[in-house]
Amino acid sequence: MKIGVISDTHIPINTFDLPAKVYDRFKDCDLIVHAGDIVEESVIEKLNLMAETKVVQGNMDSSEIKNRYSKKLTFKAAGKKIGVIHGSGHPLKVLDNVATEFSPKPDIIIFGHSHEPVNKVIDGVLFFNPGSATDRVCTKGCSFGMIEIDGDDIHAEIISCAD
Repeated sequence: MKIGVISDTHIPINTFDLPAKVYDRFKDCDLIVHAGDIVEESVIEKLNLMAETKVVQGNMDSSEIKNRYSKKLTFKAAGKKIGVIHGSGHPLKVLDNVATEFSPKPDIIIFGHSHEPVNKVIDGVLFFNPGSATDRVCTKGCSFGMIEIDGDDIHAEIISCAD
């Protein structure tokens, strides 16, 4: 199973659309996850045209989006339990904050907020932040991610938006 992962798109604050590379890499996904700070619903509408898109709200989202999407969610995909939350607090503490949000622990925790990509396994849990595909604040460049699940194997990749 291929899962496209994106967060902190902030459209139309930083740009009016996602980079073409995101659409190109997500076209073969079985599922897409957006970890909040969508800002404009049109982003989700476009992603849903490619694959089912799971979404959580972020701190920069409008009240309309916050009313539509929850703060966190859990679901199963390819036999793995996945938790999704935007995250909060100081960018250097986001991973610590999201680590306490799910009990029991899922196999994968997808989050955003800091714009800093994270792809690490801690105590058997994959913590995955794709970074921001549109905003360079707090990071060196824009990025998004891909998670592939094949049986017990989980392969996660941070993908730079730069060509």
